[in-house]
Amino acid sequence: MTADLTATPATDPGARTIDAWFARQAAARGDAVAVTGVDGRLTYRELDRDANRLAHRLRDLGVGPETTVAVRVERTTSLVTALLAVLKAGGAYVPVDPSAPDERLRFTLADAGAAVLVTDRADRTGAAPHVPHTVLTGRGGDDLSTYPDTAPPAPGTGPKSLAYVIYTSGSTGVPKGVMVEHRNVTGLLTGVRDRFGFGPEDVWSLCASAAFDVSVWEMWGALLHGGRLVVVPDEVRRSPRELHALLRREGVTVLNQTPAAFRQLVRHEEENSGHGEDHPGVPAELALRLVVFAGEKLPPALLRPWVARHGDAVPALVNMYGITETTVHSTYRRMTAADLDGAADSMIGGPVGGWSAAVLGPDGTPVPEGGEGELYVGGAGVARGYLGRPALTAERFLPDPDAAVPGARRYRSGDGVRRAPGGDHAYLGRLDLQVKIRGHRVELGEIENALGRHPAVRDTAVTVDEDAAGDPRLVAYWTGAPGTPVGPSELREHLALILPAYMLPNVYVALERLPLTGNGKVDRRALPAPDGERPELEAEFAAPATGVEKTVADIWAGLLSVDRVGLDDDFFELGGHSMLATQAVALTREQLGVPVTLRLFFDLPTVRELAGALDELLAAQHDTGHRTAPHPHGENA
Repeated sequence: MTADLTATPATDPGARTIDAWFARQAAARGDAVAVTGVDGRLTYRELDRDANRLAHRLRDLGVGPETTVAVRVERTTSLVTALLAVLKAGGAYVPVDPSAPDERLRFTLADAGAAVLVTDRADRTGAAPHVPHTVLTGRGGDDLSTYPDTAPPAPGTGPKSLAYVIYTSGSTGVPKGVMVEHRNVTGLLTGVRDRFGFGPEDVWSLCASAAFDVSVWEMWGALLHGGRLVVVPDEVRRSPRELHALLRREGVTVLNQTPAAFRQLVRHEEENSGHGEDHPGVPAELALRLVVFAGEKLPPALLRPWVARHGDAVPALVNMYGITETTVHSTYRRMTAADLDGAADSMIGGPVGGWSAAVLGPDGTPVPEGGEGELYVGGAGVARGYLGRPALTAERFLPDPDAAVPGARRYRSGDGVRRAPGGDHAYLGRLDLQVKIRGHRVELGEIENALGRHPAVRDTAVTVDEDAAGDPRLVAYWTGAPGTPVGPSELREHLALILPAYMLPNVYVALERLPLTGNGKVDRRALPAPDGERPELEAEFAAPATGVEKTVADIWAGLLSVDRVGLDDDFFELGGHSMLATQAVALTREQLGVPVTLRLFFDLPTVRELAGALDELLAAQHDTGHRTAPHPHGENA
């Protein structure tokens, strides 16, 4: 009998878990392509069989219901296979970003009590001494050919079984794992299916890291609705030019972006309008029908250039607010051109089907329409709680007096909102020291804790301001311990051993003492703004000399808001990050007329290194007569 593609957990008891719902699609769409990546493509049948083999291997290693399995795999089809296999084995996956430092990896695996590490890099298995078993996957991985592929082991799981644990930043300096059940994910996809019309014709891009909860929406949104998932390589998702080409080439219909990343796409289209694209054979037009914004506050003005070019009908522009603790997305609002006229508020709409939203004042009572308060989220998406942290769970996951189901809870978000007419909500910002950096949730206290572990640091404070492009950047302030001088380069190296890249401060400011309030706490409003001077780096300042060196240095100085950039200065030590790097690449291409790539930029992060490579590209263009733009510094290039 052919499986019912419309079956959801709400209509079919056989699809009450993520893997069971996927099995329905695999049975009905076996020959359809399920996932594509740099390592090839897999049909639904191939993905199902590969995951079945790995699931049997995991079961042999003791994986079953409530067992946590760490997955540290690069952005390939093998990542999707591994995550699905864990669920098929009955376990819960714990995604670890491949770029995470060893200390972060060790902490996550130990805190989660992972029974197995699934990885595609043998050289990182030594960083997991507490994990009893390791499985190598991908090319050159363990031979699983002897394991059955036609059916998974009986998982023994149900809707309330643990599906995954995703770690978020912790205010005390210790990350915390959020436990999400199968019913939370299937409830989300059931709640939005009719609203957005997801189906087998859709092509989704997997842009988010598996360690970021938006990946849950992207991956299972595609596969549980019978669509195709495109795993976007790191170097492509960081480059608006390459991402735009991929969206066109693959015919992506559902795109999920942080506002900061989408700003780069908008800028790319503006700068390339009427100039054509240097991707032969790639369709000129996008196939998008839906763009979902998530991960950080959406400034309405950001959408104006896009709406002016594309309109607001197709693709539909949807702002979705969500929290890891309430399963990715909790509210949504369809954005229209009318929303952008003079709008300043970030409107996040009303709750997703099956979710609820309450705005409460400090006394815990609902605020009237137009009033401001803290957002509490209830309903189908409320997660089980924090792994191994019952006190924190009890503090944040509270009884829901408005729910019809006995024992239901709602999550205290820590986000300030204003109740707007018609059930809408305006997002005002955090009520604590948590911030969003390029879509990632960051507790400033965790950075301060890590910074304070350096022996030469006495007191610390970390804040957020905006860079030259208007994107948030982290600023670290510190006072030094007597007799132990330390500079920004050493502090950055220290933090890079502890924290993921997105949590590294972009600017470091040394102070004699931190300003304090009357009750002895750090007065963050009194911290001085960065002065724009070049920070003290390990590399001594050497002035750029050639035309190309001066062009590169000038571009960097403008983007990084510093007075000067030296020949051996590292872009990222000066405060650069991936979003600013994409702008630096675009400006370099525009001013020098060379096809510089983001990968080259990351590989050669000093002015001297990058300018040397650019000189070679310019020379090659001159020799072949393909130079595309005049050089701004004439013959000195």
